[in-house]
Amino acid sequence: MVGKAAVLIGCNYPGTKAELKGCVNDVHRMRRCLIDHFGFTEANITILIDTDDSYTLPTGVNIRRAINRLVRSANPGDDDLFLHFSGHGARLPAQPEENDNTGYHECIVPCDMNLIIDEDFRHFVNKLADGCRLTIVADSCNSGGLIENAKEQIGESTAKRKDEAFVDVPAGVELHARAGNGDIHLTGRALPIPILVELLKESTGKEDIHEGNIRSTIIDAFGDSASPRLAKSGHYRGIEVNGKEESTRAKKQSTLLAPTAPSGRSVLISACQSDQNAADAKPVMKPEEHMVLSATQFRAY
Repeated sequence: MVGKAAVLIGCNYPGTKAELKGCVNDVHRMRRCLIDHFGFTEANITILIDTDDSYTLPTGVNIRRAINRLVRSANPGDDDLFLHFSGHGARLPAQPEENDNTGYHECIVPCDMNLIIDEDFRHFVNKLADGCRLTIVADSCNSGGLIENAKEQIGESTAKRKDEAFVDVPAGVELHARAGNGDIHLTGRALPIPILVELLKESTGKEDIHEGNIRSTIIDAFGDSASPRLAKSGHYRGIEVNGKEESTRAKKQSTLLAPTAPSGRSVLISACQSDQNAADAKPVMKPEEHMVLSATQFRAY
């Protein structure tokens, strides 16, 4: 029995236009919290960060492998699994025939831009062994929709809100705000499609990237390490990669991607709704002061 195991992922994207400051710090604090307060052991915590070469780099393929190992490590029974991601989130428009419940594929953004989408997370959750519990803490934009077709427990992502302090603050833009007794420096975590395209160009070295070919670009650039679910569109029709239709690959995946009933129990705790953005916040305050910077949303199923 694994008992308790965790994967903690932090992406600061150093040296890029989307650079953040607090995500790797989040990972180290979460690790300490799990050990000191929740009975996890050092040996059962896997860390992926992009600021220290002594740790595994949080690329798309490395993140998927780590999550797969986490899910497969548990045996039927009473195991507790924990997954934490801190970094950029994004949304890719869903194809009309995909019937996505939010109209977008919510994603997390690994350090190499090899996106991991909501269908991937649904796939991980559906592989849980009987009786296991998986808690996912997602501190990123659009994180409320990170597990496909999960029912929202707080609020509605379709609601129009006008009172959000940093809803439209794009990646890399800094703001100065005041909250309570302290000042805050905010860095936007919003990663709109044009910025994602720029980062993909930097990561892949390809210049002919635009909103319409993001999926095919990722599949072409990352090959087998790309999410197989990006190749699925509607009824597994082919998409164009290097001018050739990949219908055979897509059809081959159809049986692998069919949804199954989850046998374990899971909860997603997200930084925001699927249509909201988060922010990288650095409080400027006295050490003894504390402040909660963001609300959480819950999905349970």
